[in-house]
Order: sequence, then structure tokens, then C-alpha cells
Amino acid sequence: MTNKLRRRAVVTGAAGFIGSHLCERLVADGWRVTGIDCFTDYYSREDKVSNLAALSDEPAFDLIERDLAGHGWQSALEGATAVFHLAAQAGVRDSFGDSFVEYARDNMVATQRVFEAAGVAGAARVVWASSSSVYGDAEAHPCREGSTPTLPRSPYGVTKRACEDLARIYRNRGLAITGLRYFTVYGPRQRPDMAIRRICDALHSGGTFEIFGDGFQSRDFTFVADAVDATVRTALSEVPTDIYNIGGGEEATLSQVIATLEQVAGRRLTLHRIPAQRGDVRRTSADVSLARRNLGWSPAVPLDKGLAAQLAWVQSRFSANEVVA
Repeated sequence: MTNKLRRRAVVTGAAGFIGSHLCERLVADGWRVTGIDCFTDYYSREDKVSNLAALSDEPAFDLIERDLAGHGWQSALEGATAVFHLAAQAGVRDSFGDSFVEYARDNMVATQRVFEAAGVAGAARVVWASSSSVYGDAEAHPCREGSTPTLPRSPYGVTKRACEDLARIYRNRGLAITGLRYFTVYGPRQRPDMAIRRICDALHSGGTFEIFGDGFQSRDFTFVADAVDATVRTALSEVPTDIYNIGGGEEATLSQVIATLEQVAGRRLTLHRIPAQRGDVRRTSADVSLARRNLGWSPAVPLDKGLAAQLAWVQSRFSANEVVA
């Protein structure tokens, strides 16, 4: 395939957890990819640069360091086959209090600017990251896109729900746009503040894992490669759909996750229990029948194998740091 005929993608949040995996998948599939990231200080720049290590010498990938709430990036969307908008200020607990200003800016304002720029640039398709957080504590499970009410319990969830309203507005203006409600994505490169990452870090280092609540809160865990596969399929689908649930198909409690990782690691985890935090929900589970029907997608990585892969990545990361030291 010549460069002229190659599909071209723009990925915002390219240096993040899901974004970096998406960039690698797109390049491997023959796309020309422009990544955009502003390297916020939510976690270390070094980690984000490391996320893109496999693409550092890749001629089909280039990176623009820009803030989506600012200027200097919009022209990158011109002629894009697809715009993948994954950039956001993440984290449920941190979205309360004064920090909500950052969430409103980096989620709602930035997303509106991406949608606006995509429309002006004539982008063929926009796929963007919503969240299972929009459902809050659903009264019935599994959650279904068209019938389960969206009642977020955190300011973060509110920003994602507001972005869904923005997407509807721009869809009505002719922009081909689909949102993905990701359910607890995990795997290699997961953010250091997320539970599975912290469990793996503690298991490897012999540290203590701070567990919120009783450990019986459950999540629909989605391996990152499965989330990326659904994301790419959405961009290529000819079926116009507003929103998809993207879940892993294996609901598990946090205690079950800990037990599985302890078995893989061959050691016990030291726990420090503290009260549940505001904004946390008791349970999430996804009905993914719409994605299965329209995209031909189903989650492929079972939870035990996905957890083992993330623990192996954490262990290799520690080993690499020890060699450098």
C-alpha cells in the first residue's frame, strides 16, 4: 500500500494507557498515525514516554505535543480517515473538590474542541472514549446502552455523560461519531493509580495494597487488547451507532482479582483496609450484544490470562529499572 492510499488516523491521548496500545495496533494494521498528547502531570512523563517506546523510530507515527483546550493541533485532523479521541482527565475520586475545574477543561472543553475541529476538517469518522462511570450504581445488570439510565455518581462521570450530549449535538450536525463506554480496562501500561496496577506493584515489591471498602465490589474487567480491537472495529464499521458498551465479559470482585494475582505471583498480598471512597460504585457489568452484533467483536482475553500478562509486565518493568540502576 502506498502512503497516498494508506488510512490516516489521529489519536488524542496517544501516550496514555489505551492510546499507546491503539497507536501500535493502527500502525501494525498499516495506518499512518498522528498522536496528540499534552503530557499532563497526573502521572509521570517518563511513564508516558515509555508507553510510546515501540513507536519511537516508526516512520508511520508522529507525535504532536499540544493541549487540546488550546491551539496548534487542529490542522492535524485534516484528511483523517478516523479521529480517535481518548485524551481525558481520568480518575473518579480525584474529580471532587477544586480539581473539578481540570476535569471540566480536559474532558468537556477539550472534547467539544475535538468534535468541532473534526467537523471543520471533514474527518470521516470520530471514535471517542466515554466510560462505564456514566451508569453510576445501576439498579439492574448488565447495563444496556439503550435502556439503562445514566446516573453518574462522580463529577468525572458527569463530564463523560456531558460529552455524550456533545457527541449527539455534533452527530446531528453531520459528524459521524461513536462513543465507547469502556468498562475497567486493565493490562500492561495501566495507569499507576488504578487498582490492578497497584496490586501488581505491591505483589512484586512486597509492599502493602490499600484496599477501599470490603473487597466485594465487582467490575466488568476488559483487557486492553480487547478494548483496542473494539475501538478499531468501530472506526471501520459501516453501521452508524451512537454508543457501545465495551466490556470484558468476566465480572469479578476485587477480592477475586487479588486471589488470582496472588496465585500467579506465588505470594500473599499485605492488605490495609480503609473505607470506601466517594464516587465508587458497587458493581459494573456490560451487555455487549450490540457491539457483538454490529462490529463482530467479542472479548477474547480471559481475566486470569490478562491478569498474568499485566503482572508479567510489572515484573519486567521493575527488572529493567534494576538493570539501569
